[in-house]
Amino acid sequence: MARSKKPKHQSQPISEVVWRDRNELKPNNYNPNRVASTELKLLKISIIEDGWTQPIVVNPDLEIVDGFHRWTVSGDADISTLTDGLVPTVMTTPKDESSQKMATIRHNRARGTHGVLNMAGIVQSLVEQGLSQQEIMARLQMESEEVIRLASRVGIPKSQLIQDDNFSQAWEV
Repeated sequence: MARSKKPKHQSQPISEVVWRDRNELKPNNYNPNRVASTELKLLKISIIEDGWTQPIVVNPDLEIVDGFHRWTVSGDADISTLTDGLVPTVMTTPKDESSQKMATIRHNRARGTHGVLNMAGIVQSLVEQGLSQQEIMARLQMESEEVIRLASRVGIPKSQLIQDDNFSQAWEV
Protein backbone atom coordinates (compact mmCIF):
# COMPACT_ATOMS: atom_id res chain seq x y z
CA MET A 1 0.00 0.00 0.00
CA ALA A 2 1.42 3.39 -1.01
CA ARG A 3 1.92 6.04 1.65
CA SER A 4 -0.18 9.09 1.05
CA LYS A 5 1.90 12.15 0.44
CA LYS A 6 1.21 15.32 2.42
CA PRO A 7 -0.39 18.02 0.22
CA LYS A 8 2.11 20.78 -0.59
CA HIS A 9 0.18 23.46 1.28
CA GLN A 10 0.44 21.43 4.50
CA SER A 11 4.23 21.66 4.38
CA GLN A 12 4.10 25.44 4.81
CA PRO A 13 4.91 26.94 8.24
CA ILE A 14 1.43 28.47 8.57
CA SER A 15 -0.04 24.95 8.57
CA GLU A 16 1.60 24.26 11.91
CA VAL A 17 0.69 27.11 14.26
CA VAL A 18 1.83 26.34 17.81
CA TRP A 19 0.61 28.30 20.82
CA ARG A 20 3.55 29.00 23.14
CA ASP A 21 4.10 30.89 26.36
CA ARG A 22 5.31 34.32 25.28
CA ASN A 23 8.14 34.11 27.80
CA GLU A 24 9.70 31.20 25.88
CA LEU A 25 10.39 33.49 22.91
CA LYS A 26 13.52 35.60 22.56
CA PRO A 27 13.80 38.80 20.54
CA ASN A 28 16.63 38.96 18.03
CA ASN A 29 19.32 41.61 18.41
CA TYR A 30 19.36 42.95 14.86
CA ASN A 31 15.81 43.91 13.82
CA PRO A 32 16.01 47.33 12.16
CA ASN A 33 12.23 47.88 12.31
CA ARG A 34 10.96 50.44 14.82
CA VAL A 35 7.33 51.15 15.63
CA ALA A 36 6.09 54.36 17.23
CA SER A 37 4.05 54.12 20.42
CA THR A 38 0.90 55.15 18.54
CA GLU A 39 1.26 52.19 16.20
CA LEU A 40 1.89 49.87 19.15
CA LYS A 41 -1.41 51.09 20.64
CA LEU A 42 -3.04 50.40 17.28
CA LEU A 43 -1.56 46.90 17.22
CA LYS A 44 -2.97 46.29 20.71
CA ILE A 45 -6.42 47.50 19.58
CA SER A 46 -6.15 45.26 16.51
CA ILE A 47 -5.47 42.14 18.57
CA ILE A 48 -8.17 42.99 21.12
CA GLU A 49 -10.83 43.73 18.47
CA ASP A 50 -9.84 41.25 15.74
CA GLY A 51 -7.99 38.56 17.69
CA TRP A 52 -4.65 37.05 16.75
CA THR A 53 -4.63 37.02 12.95
CA GLN A 54 -0.89 36.68 12.40
CA PRO A 55 1.45 34.34 14.21
CA ILE A 56 4.92 35.26 15.41
CA VAL A 57 7.62 33.71 13.25
CA VAL A 58 10.39 31.97 15.22
CA ASN A 59 13.43 29.83 14.47
CA PRO A 60 14.11 26.46 16.19
CA ASP A 61 15.83 28.30 19.08
CA LEU A 62 12.56 30.27 19.57
CA GLU A 63 14.29 33.49 18.53
CA ILE A 64 11.84 35.87 16.86
CA VAL A 65 12.34 36.22 13.11
CA ASP A 66 9.21 38.34 12.58
CA GLY A 67 6.57 39.59 14.99
CA PHE A 68 8.65 41.34 17.62
CA HIS A 69 6.00 44.05 18.07
CA ARG A 70 3.18 41.49 18.31
CA TRP A 71 5.31 39.74 20.96
CA THR A 72 5.89 43.08 22.73
CA VAL A 73 2.20 43.93 23.04
CA SER A 74 1.37 40.35 24.02
CA GLY A 75 2.87 41.22 27.42
CA ASP A 76 0.02 43.68 28.00
CA ALA A 77 -2.49 42.32 30.54
CA ASP A 78 -5.50 42.95 28.25
CA ILE A 79 -3.93 40.88 25.46
CA SER A 80 -2.38 38.24 27.70
CA THR A 81 -5.76 37.36 29.21
CA LEU A 82 -7.22 36.69 25.75
CA THR A 83 -5.11 33.54 25.41
CA ASP A 84 -3.81 32.88 28.95
CA GLY A 85 -0.39 34.29 28.07
CA LEU A 86 0.07 32.17 24.97
CA VAL A 87 1.01 33.54 21.56
CA PRO A 88 0.61 31.88 18.15
CA THR A 89 3.90 30.94 16.49
CA VAL A 90 5.10 29.36 13.30
CA MET A 91 8.58 28.05 12.83
CA THR A 92 10.99 28.60 10.00
CA THR A 93 14.31 26.89 9.67
CA PRO A 94 16.75 29.39 8.21
CA LYS A 95 19.88 27.66 6.95
CA ASP A 96 22.19 30.23 8.55
CA GLU A 97 22.27 33.57 10.37
CA SER A 98 22.35 35.64 7.19
CA SER A 99 19.27 33.84 5.85
CA GLN A 100 17.43 34.59 9.09
CA LYS A 101 18.37 38.28 8.99
CA MET A 102 17.21 38.52 5.38
CA ALA A 103 13.93 36.80 6.32
CA THR A 104 13.35 39.43 9.01
CA ILE A 105 13.94 42.25 6.53
CA ARG A 106 11.72 40.64 3.86
CA HIS A 107 8.88 40.30 6.37
CA ASN A 108 9.27 43.94 7.42
CA ARG A 109 9.55 45.41 3.94
CA ALA A 110 6.87 43.29 2.28
CA ARG A 111 4.11 44.92 4.34
CA GLY A 112 3.97 48.00 2.11
CA THR A 113 2.58 51.44 2.82
CA HIS A 114 -0.84 53.08 2.84
CA GLY A 115 -1.77 55.32 -0.07
CA VAL A 116 -3.29 58.65 0.96
CA LEU A 117 -6.21 58.52 -1.48
CA ASN A 118 -7.12 54.97 -0.51
CA MET A 119 -7.01 55.93 3.18
CA ALA A 120 -9.16 58.99 2.42
CA GLY A 121 -11.72 56.73 0.75
CA ILE A 122 -11.81 54.48 3.80
CA VAL A 123 -12.29 57.44 6.15
CA GLN A 124 -15.09 58.66 3.88
CA SER A 125 -16.83 55.28 4.06
CA LEU A 126 -16.48 55.20 7.87
CA VAL A 127 -18.09 58.64 8.14
CA GLU A 128 -20.86 57.57 5.76
CA GLN A 129 -21.45 54.51 7.96
CA GLY A 130 -22.06 56.83 10.91
CA LEU A 131 -18.79 56.57 12.82
CA SER A 132 -17.87 59.72 14.70
CA GLN A 133 -14.54 61.45 14.31
CA GLN A 134 -13.73 60.43 17.89
CA GLU A 135 -14.42 56.77 17.19
CA ILE A 136 -12.29 56.82 14.03
CA MET A 137 -9.49 58.53 15.97
CA ALA A 138 -9.62 56.01 18.84
CA ARG A 139 -9.94 52.83 16.81
CA LEU A 140 -7.34 53.80 14.20
CA GLN A 141 -5.08 55.76 16.56
CA MET A 142 -5.23 58.87 14.37
CA GLU A 143 -4.99 62.48 15.41
CA SER A 144 -7.95 64.76 14.75
CA GLU A 145 -6.03 66.65 12.10
CA GLU A 146 -5.22 63.43 10.21
CA VAL A 147 -8.87 62.36 10.11
CA ILE A 148 -9.96 65.83 8.95
CA ARG A 149 -7.25 66.01 6.26
CA LEU A 150 -8.10 62.58 4.91
CA ALA A 151 -11.81 63.38 4.92
CA SER A 152 -11.26 66.69 3.17
CA ARG A 153 -9.29 64.92 0.39
CA VAL A 154 -12.55 63.30 -0.68
CA GLY A 155 -14.76 66.33 -0.10
CA ILE A 156 -16.27 65.66 3.31
CA PRO A 157 -16.88 69.07 4.92
CA LYS A 158 -15.38 69.60 8.37
CA SER A 159 -18.86 70.32 9.70
CA GLN A 160 -19.82 66.72 8.98
CA LEU A 161 -16.96 65.47 11.16
CA ILE A 162 -16.90 68.01 13.96
CA GLN A 163 -20.13 67.40 15.79
CA ASP A 164 -19.39 68.91 19.16
CA ASP A 165 -19.72 72.57 19.97
CA ASN A 166 -16.96 72.87 22.52
CA PHE A 167 -15.42 75.88 20.83
CA SER A 168 -13.66 78.63 22.72
CA GLN A 169 -15.89 81.38 24.04
CA ALA A 170 -13.22 83.91 23.06
CA TRP A 171 -14.79 84.30 19.62
CA GLU A 172 -18.01 86.12 18.89
CA VAL A 173 -20.05 85.70 15.78
